[in-house]
Amino acid sequence: MADKRKSIVLRFGIVYFIILFLFSLIIYRIVVLQFIEKDQWLALAAKNKKSDIRVRPNRGNIFACDGRMMASSIPTYYIYMDTRVPALHEKEGQLFKDNIDSVAKSLSGYFGDKSEAAYKAMIKKGYREKKGELMLYPKRITYAQLKDLKRMPLFRLGRNKSGLITKELLRRVKPFGSLASRTIGDIYAEESKGGKNGLELYFNKELEGTPGVSIRQKVANRWEETVQVEPVDGLDIVSTIDIDLQDMAEKALRDGVIKFGAAEGYAILMEANSGEIKAIVNLQRNSDSSYTENRNGCVANLTEPGSTFKVVSLMALLDEGKAKLSDTINTFNGRYQFENRTMTDHNANHGGYHKITLAQAIYASSNIGVSRIVDKVWGSNPSGYVDKLYEMKLNQPFHLEIPGTAAPNIRHPKDKSRYWSSTTLPWMSIGYETQIPPIYTLAFFNAIANNGKYIQPFFAKAIMKNGQIIKTFQTEVINPQICKPSTLKEVRSALLGVVEDKFGTGQNVKSDFVRIAGKSGTAQISQGKKGYRAGGVARHQVSFCGFFPYENPQYTCIVVMKEPSIGYPSGGHMSGSVFKEIAEQTMALKTKLTPDRLTKDTTDKSPFLPEIKPGRYKDTEVVMNNLHLSLIGGDANWIKPVTTDEKIESENLEISKNTVPDLQGFGAKDAMFLLSRLGLRVQMTGYGKVISQNIQPGTIVKKGQTIKITLD
Repeated sequence: MADKRKSIVLRFGIVYFIILFLFSLIIYRIVVLQFIEKDQWLALAAKNKKSDIRVRPNRGNIFACDGRMMASSIPTYYIYMDTRVPALHEKEGQLFKDNIDSVAKSLSGYFGDKSEAAYKAMIKKGYREKKGELMLYPKRITYAQLKDLKRMPLFRLGRNKSGLITKELLRRVKPFGSLASRTIGDIYAEESKGGKNGLELYFNKELEGTPGVSIRQKVANRWEETVQVEPVDGLDIVSTIDIDLQDMAEKALRDGVIKFGAAEGYAILMEANSGEIKAIVNLQRNSDSSYTENRNGCVANLTEPGSTFKVVSLMALLDEGKAKLSDTINTFNGRYQFENRTMTDHNANHGGYHKITLAQAIYASSNIGVSRIVDKVWGSNPSGYVDKLYEMKLNQPFHLEIPGTAAPNIRHPKDKSRYWSSTTLPWMSIGYETQIPPIYTLAFFNAIANNGKYIQPFFAKAIMKNGQIIKTFQTEVINPQICKPSTLKEVRSALLGVVEDKFGTGQNVKSDFVRIAGKSGTAQISQGKKGYRAGGVARHQVSFCGFFPYENPQYTCIVVMKEPSIGYPSGGHMSGSVFKEIAEQTMALKTKLTPDRLTKDTTDKSPFLPEIKPGRYKDTEVVMNNLHLSLIGGDANWIKPVTTDEKIESENLEISKNTVPDLQGFGAKDAMFLLSRLGLRVQMTGYGKVISQNIQPGTIVKKGQTIKITLD
């Protein structure tokens, strides 16, 4: 029994000694780690841990006034292949060998930038060199393209077997393309720099959000990232831009600058009561004769406004009681000498206007008529004229949401730093020797439309967070009453005469659908020290600014073209034609009319029947029912309506699953739907209805083939 007890004690002692020894080793190791090897291990840990990593927030979106997206950030991807993954090298690389041909063929067929052989050679070389990041395609691809890529041979097996690697980057996109592009703005290619111009720059702080913080460390030979501080996404901006009006204004101006061969074109459409900018277009001609928005000249161009400024002089004269519209001025034969300079009227070659009233001087845009009466009133005291302009607040700069907005340059005779000659006043009174960006001229005319209230235009309606409005922007009044109500009434009457009187230079603007009042402007462009006629050739800027409808103004608009090269320079004819198009289209878009209200024509007993594009029968039927019109015939899924004098009939369209359809007359939406369903890639140019397609109807469809369609 004693031996047995000794044996137990001995075994317990051995176990106890082993435990004590191991415990001593642990204590020793802890001491070594804590005091001897501490710095060494901390340095190693630091190599496998990255702290304070910036977590990028999502940049906010920019919306149109009705909530449609105008700018947003979408993910794009660079694609690589890690040729070192074990699965590609197992069994002597059997998986790689079995798939290399099909992978090369798929990539070549999809991207089309290299031949199948070139792709195969590139991937095999990377495989031999065991590249960790073999770039498969040099450009960013979309998420939809990435999904297609992941369905290709080998890559469909997943990252661990195929080695497919993606690097996500964000790209700023504008779903409506060029519409108000310069006003919405851009961001830098290096996205951390934020907004570059337009609303993107002005609201950059709100849009970019607040970055978060994360820690990245290596765990089991893999990098794991843990977010410590969550990023706060950027806020959204709701602009004042109306997509439909913007689209219409851009098309009207583009047609105008092309028709008249202008170097530049600008158009702004503003809501009269609020000051909201509903459409703004900036077009500059490129070396290839195309037009794009390269800069926002609507707010930045400091140019001499020309004859639109005569309305400022008219208001000053009438408001000070220095003249009446019925006053008579002798313009002689269209030439008049002010000191050592000769002023001419546009009809000097036809003998001039001779004696006309002040109202007729505005209608006919007589330089001499306006300048003579301004010189008569303020010639001995030009400060009085400029003081009146300053009193109206026309020299006050706007604080717009478009960085780079210029301020009006209206000099004062008492400013000794700037030269004032004896002929400055006559020429200033007709829009020379002063520089004003188009948006300031627009705001002045808007005050006339808005019962004398001079307000600052604006481009942003609200700021939103998670769909909820947290801040709104209101109309800012610069001058609550720019002139006396009696003056305003006379000025408005004069502007109506520009369009409707037989003397008017804006007769081309007169519309059968909306009553327009405004003023044309045709100014020679200063060429610096060379004067206005360098080499004997003058360059012109033509414009038309006004408001509509005359009885109850809802919109104010300005259209400016620089250096038109086709036809005789005329603000009423050139800019006026674009203005008229914008005015009529605006009222058509914003006035609720039904077909029965368009039939009240005593000379035409037939009902008004609209032209209808081909499309889906059910969609067409819904529209026809809402218009209270009947659609005769048609029982297929797709139809082609035919409008006659008295009825609308429909022809069935047979759409095959294997052949290219005839898209003549289709709208963009239906054409895109049909072609995409057939597996074709679509390249679309133009607006309106399809007028041509590069693949003939009835051609057998080849999946992935590109078809080009043109709309007009």
